[in-house]
Amino acid sequence: MSATLKDIAKKLGIHPATVSRALNPRTSHLVNAATVTKVRKAAAAMDYVPNPMASGLRTSRSHTIGVVIPDLTNPLFPGMVRGIQDTLSRAGYTPLLVNTDNDPDEEAHVVASLSARRVDGFILATARRDHPLLADLSERYPIVLINRVSDSVQLPSVAADEQHGIRLAVEHLYGLGHRTIAHVAGPPWSSTGHERAQAFARTMRDHGLSTAKHVAAVDGWSIDSARDVALRLLSSDPSITAVVGANDQLALGTIAAARALKRRCPRDISIVGYNDMPFMDIVDPPLTTVRVPQNEIGSEAARLILSQLVEDVVTPVKQVRLTPELVIRGSTAPLRAR
Repeated sequence: MSATLKDIAKKLGIHPATVSRALNPRTSHLVNAATVTKVRKAAAAMDYVPNPMASGLRTSRSHTIGVVIPDLTNPLFPGMVRGIQDTLSRAGYTPLLVNTDNDPDEEAHVVASLSARRVDGFILATARRDHPLLADLSERYPIVLINRVSDSVQLPSVAADEQHGIRLAVEHLYGLGHRTIAHVAGPPWSSTGHERAQAFARTMRDHGLSTAKHVAAVDGWSIDSARDVALRLLSSDPSITAVVGANDQLALGTIAAARALKRRCPRDISIVGYNDMPFMDIVDPPLTTVRVPQNEIGSEAARLILSQLVEDVVTPVKQVRLTPELVIRGSTAPLRAR
């Protein structure tokens, strides 16, 4: 049986309330630093395990956060979820993770279920730019959007700097000599798809390059959807020598389309992805991609939700954009003379 606060207090000869404050990240600053260290060492030695239910009864909080993910099979999200869990756990909170399959009705259902379980707030990766659920939910709970932004309501959010990431991809291809560069864009109803398509068009214009007939959007973030779109795009204009995919799955679908058209990557066409999901270094060819700091995005989202819960004050909406980096691998090469 694990130790209690009273056990630790008796061992150290201090009041149980002092032990409680020292072990709580939100109140430890009220206790002498030496005492905090002593209490934490004693708690670890005595196998103390916090009781969130008892704490919740005292504070009217459950110390749980609902984490709503649109597609758990997407390799982008595990790193973010890990960052969320690690940061929340250190503060004594537990994430409750649910999947929506990108279905608005299912999302409404799981959010209602989490609300019934008295979560203290939500971290949402809702895929849609305009989502009627957000306005109502934000009136009742602290919310942070992760890897997404909303057009309909201003909410705290954490995502990559999409403009910078796409610029890295386009300028890499431009530096290799490519001038007819296409974009397999994400769904326009998705904030990431919309922002990356806007960033692509802006960067191309900055280099004096046309995007006419060289941008086509998928209807879903899948390899199969990208393959179909890329087949039409590459068949309509054989002069295209490079493609930026709005994420790694779309880049892989574009590679599949190129193969179907007997175009080798990178000999005949260079392809860049976005996100650097796991295993992109061992696909054939290894994918050049824009690496998004997935774990850091999750950690920062958790810190934002905790700041709302702990400080319990109204603060300006904070939208954090973390800097991605380009990872050059084997799917891009200098333009070859034809």
